[in-house]
Amino acid sequence: MKVLVINCGSSSLKYQLMNPESGEVFAVGLCDRIGIHGSKLEYEVPATDFEITLENDMPTHKEALEMVIGALVNEEYGVIKSVEEVDAIGHRVVHGGEAFADSVLLTDEVIKAVEENNELAPLHNPANLMGVETCMKLMPGKPNVGVFDTAFHQTMPAKAFMYPVPYADYKELKVRKYGFHGTSHKFVSNAAQEIMGNPENSKVIVCHLGNGASVSAVKDGKCVDTSMGLTPLQGLMMGTRCGDIDPAAVLYIKNKRELTDKEMDARMNKQSGILGIFEKSSDCRDLEMAAADGDERAELAIDMMTYRIRSYIAQYAAAMGGVDMICFTGGIGENSSLVRSKALEGLEYMGVELDTEVNSVRKKGSVKLSKDSSKVAVYKIQTNEELVIARDTYSIVKGN
Repeated sequence: MKVLVINCGSSSLKYQLMNPESGEVFAVGLCDRIGIHGSKLEYEVPATDFEITLENDMPTHKEALEMVIGALVNEEYGVIKSVEEVDAIGHRVVHGGEAFADSVLLTDEVIKAVEENNELAPLHNPANLMGVETCMKLMPGKPNVGVFDTAFHQTMPAKAFMYPVPYADYKELKVRKYGFHGTSHKFVSNAAQEIMGNPENSKVIVCHLGNGASVSAVKDGKCVDTSMGLTPLQGLMMGTRCGDIDPAAVLYIKNKRELTDKEMDARMNKQSGILGIFEKSSDCRDLEMAAADGDERAELAIDMMTYRIRSYIAQYAAAMGGVDMICFTGGIGENSSLVRSKALEGLEYMGVELDTEVNSVRKKGSVKLSKDSSKVAVYKIQTNEELVIARDTYSIVKGN
């Protein structure tokens, strides 16, 4: 079976054509700067190491997807003879609200229900649904499946997802913690279960660390808490997001600086986090290089970021009554030995013993980072959200 995985952003479209059963990736790439001058298609065939970048105007996602299809069926470097070889399309959808605890076949009725959550993810959901609509027009009759970032976290109990605001705000406005990065947390926690031999009882903490970052507590294979909330702004300090902050501080800054709601939102989402403290960049690699050169602001940003990760790890260990494995994933989690080591500093009382020598060497795939004597296993696990989307798509289409 061949599943086309689509992840539509407001001005981008990531794609992979893959076999959900074997995990083989036939082609992978990105359409960038859609609707902006200088738009281009990046296309790669992993089996042959073939890569090409095609520059072409893409006013909308329709033209972008047409270019993707054109590359896939290209006589010279395509991987399929015609679009008929695509059995189904799996879409990343950011916000499913309370309505969707699992992936689902996208029908007109389902799409309407998803649209009701657009207010909760105004930058993401409309773009995700634009990709669905475009695929339905260009590949009529093909099944489309929605895989939600929020779905994996819907097993959280009310004590974890409720906010202590007037109950009417939850009942009438659906204000609660939803959580995000669900496909990554699902993939990594499942991989952790397999590494442990699929025990009946397990306690896993997943640290998905990238420009956006979140932590989840997964007990017996089910999410019981996660750091992101109503929106991806809550929780850890991130590339440009502030994470947890006193709500009164937000009002204070907004009033003192005479900012509009939109300006304050941008300040918290796009001007804070690593960028807000370091000021020179939001990229963790730049941050680490500057810290190595003695930049005090860079050192402060790293200390703040890793302090919050460590605090969430301890919090979730307490919530689950212990922890068997701590997993690091995402661009930073998989590649930054410094962030991993500093995030685990002081957790020796929990039985965490990091093998600093192994941690300092960059390797692909899943790597055990803890010493054999460590009571808590620590692993770096390479996430694969696209495979989760493809497998969910395959399961639903096969079931239907």
